[in-house]
Amino acid sequence: MPITSTVLNVAGNNPEQLALVGSDERLTYSELVEDSRRMFAVVDELHRAQTDPPKPAPETDGIPITAISINSAFHTSRIIAGLAGYRAVSATIDPRWPLTHQIGVIRVTGIGVIISDSPTLAEALASSSWTGTVISLADFRAREEAVVEPAPLPSVRDEAEPFLMLFSSGTTSNPKAFIKTRQQYRDNVAVSSAHLEPLPGVATLAPGPVSYSLTLYAIIESLATGGSVHVADEFDPITMGRRIEAEAISRVVAVPAVVRALAEAARRDPGRFTHLDLVVTGGANLPASIRDRLGEILPETRLISYYGAAEIGFIGDSRDGDGTWITVYPTIGAQIRDESGAEAPEGELGTLWIRAAACSYGYVTGTTDAVLGGADGWATVDDQGRIENGRLQLAGRAGDIAITGGHKVSLPEVERAFETYDNLGEVCAIALEDPALGSLIALVIEASADKASLLDHARARLAPQFVPRRIYRLEHLPRTVGGKIRRVETVDLIMDGQGQRL
Repeated sequence: MPITSTVLNVAGNNPEQLALVGSDERLTYSELVEDSRRMFAVVDELHRAQTDPPKPAPETDGIPITAISINSAFHTSRIIAGLAGYRAVSATIDPRWPLTHQIGVIRVTGIGVIISDSPTLAEALASSSWTGTVISLADFRAREEAVVEPAPLPSVRDEAEPFLMLFSSGTTSNPKAFIKTRQQYRDNVAVSSAHLEPLPGVATLAPGPVSYSLTLYAIIESLATGGSVHVADEFDPITMGRRIEAEAISRVVAVPAVVRALAEAARRDPGRFTHLDLVVTGGANLPASIRDRLGEILPETRLISYYGAAEIGFIGDSRDGDGTWITVYPTIGAQIRDESGAEAPEGELGTLWIRAAACSYGYVTGTTDAVLGGADGWATVDDQGRIENGRLQLAGRAGDIAITGGHKVSLPEVERAFETYDNLGEVCAIALEDPALGSLIALVIEASADKASLLDHARARLAPQFVPRRIYRLEHLPRTVGGKIRRVETVDLIMDGQGQRL
């Protein structure tokens, strides 16, 4: 695993270089190595003390699983980084998940130790048939301080050894777990380091929960390439501006909503952002308003919007325009297939299949019936899109495509048309059943707006079949714990008559 190799090399050659920095705590590379020895000694003891330990999922090859479910980004990152150099599988569980989701993945995957400050979770697990161990962060740290005989130095592990257990969901359905081996993460880091610039010595700010794959990847890739990664439990514009200035941070990796807040913070106090060279954000189809705003306020700061899937890895990125057209990285294969599984003609919508060395082998047994990859080495997470002139345009997941009057309509494309409508905020395009058309396209908004003006705006930017036939207003659009709008739940609310039809 490149993280351990690099951590040991930097600790030996430049021991005082910062590795991991939180709001109030920090570790140099040499301190990270020593910290990992005490930390793994505690983890190993917790697993060994169990008389009837949970059986880890077969995909882990029998390696015990340690999960972290706390709000501290610093300590979550510290534990994952420390366990990387030992025979251990790590997992992060978002403490904001529904309790049933948390208990479900802990029991089904065979997690043996979980670090959590939730009494509710501890009580629920204690009353179940789970035989593992729950320990609070405070108790865990007290045990670390009391360690008399630290574990041996971390070492570079075999490439085929399981390393991380990740989850593709956890808000709208039961989480799907999958394993990343050390070689798959080597391959993933090779792609990101070639295109997203986590360079040696670079200070990267990655604010937000480490349970987000974007944040977790930023931490791993920074340590794997000899950089310094700065984490924060949440993004506070004023505090982050001060940290960017004080720590000479030149690279930020964050979700689009944070990039928007970053731009506004820079508008109020541009002097704090003079070191900022690059902003990297995940998710396809970055709203043009965010890209334009950042470019207006910080014209010397570059913005890269990458597309990837947690199961597969980094796939491509967009660096200009509205961000809807993605350049696929040279080492990644991309193909659009129709309903029959055949390759779709140029420009037609279909299911995106990817061939990538970093792709996981499949989902963990018991967490889903979904199949990730085929026998031909290609894989899909059911993203929809089209390829034209070698570039990829995404159209959402399978449930984001509606058939209306015989036409395929991408609901995210409908939503993008309203990004330039002043003071509208986020919207949700939905498909409602219609006996004549099959599906009827509707738009659901939160803000107050004039229906005629909205329709004029849509007709000027969309093909006729994409223009919403109805517009509704909800007081609040339903969202996931990560802030994404829940399309299916929005449909349910409208069908229940809770929306105001304009």
